[in-house]
Amino acid sequence: MFLSHRSHWAGGHINMITMDLNEIAKLLKSYNSNIGDEQGDHVLNPHNKRRSADEPLKPAAVLVPLVNRDAGPTVLFTQRTDHLDHHPGQVSFPGGHVDKGDTSAEETALRETDEEVGIHRRHIQLIGRIDTYLTSTGFSVTPVVGLIEPPFEINPDPVEVAEVFEVPLSFLFDAANHSRVIYSKDNEHWDTYDMPYNRYRIWGVTAGMFRNFYEIIAGDDAQPATILDRKQAI
Repeated sequence: MFLSHRSHWAGGHINMITMDLNEIAKLLKSYNSNIGDEQGDHVLNPHNKRRSADEPLKPAAVLVPLVNRDAGPTVLFTQRTDHLDHHPGQVSFPGGHVDKGDTSAEETALRETDEEVGIHRRHIQLIGRIDTYLTSTGFSVTPVVGLIEPPFEINPDPVEVAEVFEVPLSFLFDAANHSRVIYSKDNEHWDTYDMPYNRYRIWGVTAGMFRNFYEIIAGDDAQPATILDRKQAI
């Protein structure tokens, strides 16, 4: 069993399936006063070091968008186009590099969400950050959580975004839908989280960041992911 080490945080001991977004906002506000853990690909893969230790990490930020639908909260994702340099074709949160004019990770996340998905910042209420996530490809990603209240329109950038879709939060907050798989690339094996939903495969960095979010909200009640005895080539 593997759970992230957060000895200073017990969570809220609440129902992970029926909680509402106001409960999440309150918990995340409490957690932010204790934030300091550094998560990332290295946690599950301490012996794999694809990035040179001398190479500086590139700052980035993403928005974890929670949509307040009448049928229950959802999480909004994008599927990246196949020709992008980084993570082509993969499911991701809206986000990207920190630009020189960005004054904070929140500014980066809001700007990128507007540019990629077409959701203006006026529709987004930011409620806090989760742990910084270090990727094996050399990025230091700050995930910022935001609440989105419908109605809103999307206008995806066709260069970067192939599709925008939503997944019920109740599905993603159910640890029975979390698994760990080994994937192979460049003669290396990497352990990663995987959360398949219908025809979408949420895995890698995006699944890792969401798993961190789940563990923060669940606290001591967090359940381990299922470890699958198979390898996935990418």
